[in-house]
Amino acid sequence: MKYNVNGLVYGCLLACAALPLSTVILADSTLSKTHFSPYAERDYPSALLWGDTHLHTNLSLDARAFGATLSPDDAYRFAKGEEVTSSNGEQIQLARALDFLVVADHSDAIGAMDELIKGNPKLLKDPTAKDWYERLSQGGETALMATMDIIAAFTGRKTPAALTEKGFVTDVWGGYLDTADQHNDPGYFTAMIGYEWTSTTGGDNLHRNVLYRDDASVAKQVLPYTVAESDNPEDLWRWLEAYENQTGGEILALAHNGNLSNGLMFPMLNPATGGRIDKDYALMRSRWEPLYEVTQIKGDGEAHPYLSTTDEFADYETWDRSNLGPVLKEPEMLQYEYAREALKNGLKLESSLGVNPYKFGMIGSTDSHTGLATADEDNFFGKHSGVEPGADRWKHKVGEFGSVKVFGWEMASSGYAAVWASENSRESIFDAMKRKEVYATTGSRISVRFFGGWDYESEDALARPMAAVGYDKGVPMGGDLTQAPENKSPSFLVSAHKDEMSGNLDRVQIIKGWLDAKGETHEKVYDVVWSGTRKIDSTGNLPSVGSTVDVENATWRNSIGASELKTVWRDPDFNAEQNSFYYARVLEIPTPRWTAYDARRYGSQMDKNIAMQTVERAYTSPIWYTP
Repeated sequence: MKYNVNGLVYGCLLACAALPLSTVILADSTLSKTHFSPYAERDYPSALLWGDTHLHTNLSLDARAFGATLSPDDAYRFAKGEEVTSSNGEQIQLARALDFLVVADHSDAIGAMDELIKGNPKLLKDPTAKDWYERLSQGGETALMATMDIIAAFTGRKTPAALTEKGFVTDVWGGYLDTADQHNDPGYFTAMIGYEWTSTTGGDNLHRNVLYRDDASVAKQVLPYTVAESDNPEDLWRWLEAYENQTGGEILALAHNGNLSNGLMFPMLNPATGGRIDKDYALMRSRWEPLYEVTQIKGDGEAHPYLSTTDEFADYETWDRSNLGPVLKEPEMLQYEYAREALKNGLKLESSLGVNPYKFGMIGSTDSHTGLATADEDNFFGKHSGVEPGADRWKHKVGEFGSVKVFGWEMASSGYAAVWASENSRESIFDAMKRKEVYATTGSRISVRFFGGWDYESEDALARPMAAVGYDKGVPMGGDLTQAPENKSPSFLVSAHKDEMSGNLDRVQIIKGWLDAKGETHEKVYDVVWSGTRKIDSTGNLPSVGSTVDVENATWRNSIGASELKTVWRDPDFNAEQNSFYYARVLEIPTPRWTAYDARRYGSQMDKNIAMQTVERAYTSPIWYTP
């Protein structure tokens, strides 16, 4: 096969005629100006790394109380691709190893429950701890009630002092960090150090995961922050700053699971003061929280149908009935819990404060409390060890929050964090997270590139490698566009490739949010490229791609959809005076949900209202425009 100077393929015409145009064109803009190889002296991130930033093991008080026996060592080995035995005796292995993992055990009483269950005599001197030990030892309903009492004490900041004694915590923390260093293998697998700070006062879930760029020698200098010290996120941010000043290390926090925050994850009024969010709050949050966990096992947090009434794909794995405490969900809380609305409110706050506190990138992770970082529908091991695979897990209670009961079938097999990095190392992954060149998926490993600029042209979508054009002419996901050139609107270069083990791609959408001259926010979902010969109808909607799912056999056919979708899209409604953001959402064709796999394996007769299909998806970090 030969190439002419324009990069067009000639020769082998019969073979090439059957291929799509995008397969046989190499755009001029990708040809190296100084080297024959277009990859020589490449200075942009080209490694797509997959991981989980939110996994709990037997060192988390609640995970161990529910029966988790897998240790951080087990969790790392599993993430690397080894076969392990689950807490309930099932053999399990990932279909594909992960590239990185954050074991994010709760910092409060870290390691204490495991020692308590082992009968550590120092802990049993505390009467409350001894009562828990005795009840847990009885098993059955008695142990379950003890577990719920333990979690209530934990979330209510009433953990016995014996379980949080400094010397004990220092020993556990040191071992925790050493295990991470032992498994860290730069270039092959990253064991990123982290933990979860668990603010849940009154049932308002304001949890943050704290991630380190550092190794154990640096992280050992300071014990992790706990809600015993404060449950106010502003105090956590001050602690992060103090850590960096004291150690010379680097650290960040990512907020997660806003759908259980009682309307407090993305507030317009400061929960600590009752007054409006001020500039100091906005500066601290924007500095220390560059990321948001937009999808996980307790539901999806991108959008809600109550808020995004015209978005047909907004109602995905929605948990919106409860919080972690006795207060029931009220509709007015929702606008402060979901990512898209937070991004819009961030524009509003920026207009008055000069700083956007909600300028975050988006990732997914599991929040699994089993020690098993798997988000695959056909390999789903549940929220905690009490709902690992079994014929009846779909109807078991995952949790009970006030008068609201959450059942097993409501668990979402989600999600993963995708990172565009220069290499597989703590430093490179951390740096990508800080610049927000990351995205979320609900478990499928869809490859997505998303760039914004002023000069992309349609043929740029055909470039190989497309990323060279993307970085040369614009900014990647997580980036900023400013001061639009006269008479120009922004153009966006987007590319998506299917996960080889999942469904074909249905469509790529770009979601835009903006602030108008009256200070009101708006949003619009644009279908920008899709599979097949479908056309947008007179109402502006793209017809459904259909479904090939065979629920009874938990299978599907990739006879619809596309393996690759890419395009350049220019905003037709751009106003250069309006602050705005854009992010891409990639949708697969329907595939079997984990409930369908369970029904097939166990012959379970599930209720008819239980979903048996899912539409896996990816959410990129936004690109912002500021006049």
